[in-house]
Amino acid sequence: MWEAPALLLLVLLVPLALLARLPRQAALQPAGRAVLITGCDSGFGHLLALRLHRLGFTVFAGCLCPGGEGARRLLREAASGSGRLRVLPLDVTRERDVAAAKEFVLSNLPETGFWGLVNNAGISTFGETGWLPMEKYEKFVDVNLLGCIRTTLAFLPLLRKYKGRMVFMSSVTAYFTLGNGIYSMTKAAIEKFCDALRLEMKKFGVLVCVIQPGNYARSTNVQPPVNAEQIWNELSEEEKAAYNKEYVQERSDFFNNILKEGCTTGHEVVDAMVDALMSPAPKARYMVAKLKEKLLVFICTVFPTVVMDSILSYALSKVKLT
Repeated sequence: MWEAPALLLLVLLVPLALLARLPRQAALQPAGRAVLITGCDSGFGHLLALRLHRLGFTVFAGCLCPGGEGARRLLREAASGSGRLRVLPLDVTRERDVAAAKEFVLSNLPETGFWGLVNNAGISTFGETGWLPMEKYEKFVDVNLLGCIRTTLAFLPLLRKYKGRMVFMSSVTAYFTLGNGIYSMTKAAIEKFCDALRLEMKKFGVLVCVIQPGNYARSTNVQPPVNAEQIWNELSEEEKAAYNKEYVQERSDFFNNILKEGCTTGHEVVDAMVDALMSPAPKARYMVAKLKEKLLVFICTVFPTVVMDSILSYALSKVKLT
């Protein structure tokens, strides 16, 4: 009667024993390896640039505003780092900026070459679908999605040559949304882009990792609090006829309360990004989120859509269109 459980236990333990006997891979040595990070003016990109520089990497920090406070702080850090941290202007929506960044990197590569590309730049906003003009949809796709693709296409040859890493900033809102559908849309697209890219790059020895943070709005300020009055004033007459000012106010308050619950530090996310760049065996995805956020993602991926729709509808049930 014990044969079946014993056999099952054996099947489970043998692979673990074999894995334990495998030789451990040497830890990555940062010295002489270059990493380009987009969106280093603030938030995760800024923190990662500082962390990688202190670890010994050569860091190319792309900043949208190279004369801004974030860039100046990086330059102060660079002054004590033997030239290993370079700040460069980089608007990921401009082909010429991306091409110039590539030329700059090629001209300043350290001895071990180009190791990593971190596609971190991104923007966020709030609003139901009809509240946002087409120009805003185009801008978000251009920054959050096409910006990643531009830098990826530019640096693929270098990454293949040096068998490096690519890290993409996604979000748990790639799975669900509570008011920023335009942001969720772009992050879901990044997830699918990376799924294809990860498989394609495997044969070249290039690894692709996705970072999925939860609510870090207070840490990164990627999404500042929203103003209901401003939103209402910017609505078209058709949208004003369909909604009312009280609904917009309640919806904005609901979203702002979510933002207030956000984590105040981003170090856990930066830890995940560093692991993606340095681990001998990095994960395909790093979800850095609170338990309730992970639970929502689990429900999205396992249960029928109607279950998640019911949960989100209940969460919004106090915000009624009167």
